[in-house]
Amino acid sequence: MTLDTPLNVRADLAVRGVRVPTPVRRPAGAGPSDDGHLVIDGRNAALPINPASPYSIDRGKIWLGEIDTGLTLDVVRRPRFYDLTTADGVRYEQIARLHGKDVLATTVVQTCIRYAEEQRCRFCTIEESLRSGSTIAAKTPAQLAEVARAAVDLDGITQMVMTTGTTAGPDRGARNLVRCVRAVLDAVPGLPIQVQIEPPADLSVISDLSAAGAVSIGIHVESLDDAVRRKWMPGKGSVPVAEYWAAWDYAVSVFGRNQVSTYLLVGLGEDTDQLVTWAARLIAHGVYPFVVPYRPVAGAMIKAPAPAPSVVRDISDKVARLLRDAGMLGADQKAGCAACGACGVLQAAGG
Repeated sequence: MTLDTPLNVRADLAVRGVRVPTPVRRPAGAGPSDDGHLVIDGRNAALPINPASPYSIDRGKIWLGEIDTGLTLDVVRRPRFYDLTTADGVRYEQIARLHGKDVLATTVVQTCIRYAEEQRCRFCTIEESLRSGSTIAAKTPAQLAEVARAAVDLDGITQMVMTTGTTAGPDRGARNLVRCVRAVLDAVPGLPIQVQIEPPADLSVISDLSAAGAVSIGIHVESLDDAVRRKWMPGKGSVPVAEYWAAWDYAVSVFGRNQVSTYLLVGLGEDTDQLVTWAARLIAHGVYPFVVPYRPVAGAMIKAPAPAPSVVRDISDKVARLLRDAGMLGADQKAGCAACGACGVLQAAGG
C-alpha cells in the first residue's frame, strides 16, 4: 500500500501506531484499548502508542521518517475532572474516562458473566482494568451524574457513552443503564448519551432506554461469521445472530435510522468481501456498521496480529461508500462510538 493519500496514512497509523507521549490512554477495557487519544486533522483518533512505529510527531504534524504526511496531530490533554474525587474517596477517573477530545465513556458494570475462560471474548479485557485498580466494579447513577456534570463544566464534554458488562438477568444489564441515563440527564439536561448492550430477551427495554433519554444505541456483534464467533467469543457467540437482527430492527424502530450501530472487527479471520456484504445488509436495515481494526491487547486471551493496513483501508473505503450512498454518516449519529469515530478510519474515508 502506497502512502499517497490521507486515508492510506490513517489506515497505516491505525495499525502501526505513532511515537508520541499521550497523557490520555485506555490501558485495558471492553473495547479497542492500549491506545492513546489524539486528534488528527480535527477528528478524534485512538492509535497504538508504539515506540517502534515509523511515524513521529514534529511541530504538530505527522511524519513518516523525513516525509511530511500532510496530517496534523494534537495530543488530547489530561482532563481536569480526573483530579477530582467523590465524597467517599473514589477518583472520578475510576468512574468515567475521556475518549478523544470530547467524549465521556464509562463501563457501568465492570464485570461480565462471559469472562470465565471458556466463554470470554478473546479480544476483551473488561475485568483487567478492575483488577489493576484503575476502575471500580459498579458505578452508581449518582456517581455518573456527578462526574458527567464536572466533565461538561471543566472539560467541555459534548457526549457520553455508557456500556456494561453482561449481567445474568434477561435484560443483560440494560435496565441498570435506564437508571443511569436518567440520573445523568437530571444533572446535565440535554447531554447526548449512547447506551451499549447485548440483545435483551425482552426488547421493550430498548424503548425504556430511549424514554429515559438515550439518543443512540450500540448493539455490538463484532462478527456475523459463526465460525469466527465460536473462536473469538464463545460465550457471546452463543447468542444467535437472529437475536441481533431482531434487536437491531427493533432499535431502529425506536431510535431511528442511523442512530443504531454495531462494531465489525477487521482481522478476526473473516472473509473480507463477506464483511462488506454484511455491512451493506446492516446499512439497508438502518444500522451503522462501525468497522474497526482488531489490535492485539495486553491481557487478551488471543494475541493474533493486527490486519494489514491495506485491508483496513480497502474495507473502510468500501463501507464508507455504502454509507455515503445511503446518507448514513458517522458524524450524523447523535452520540457514541460511530459519532466519535476514533477507533476506526471510516470518517476519514468519508463515512
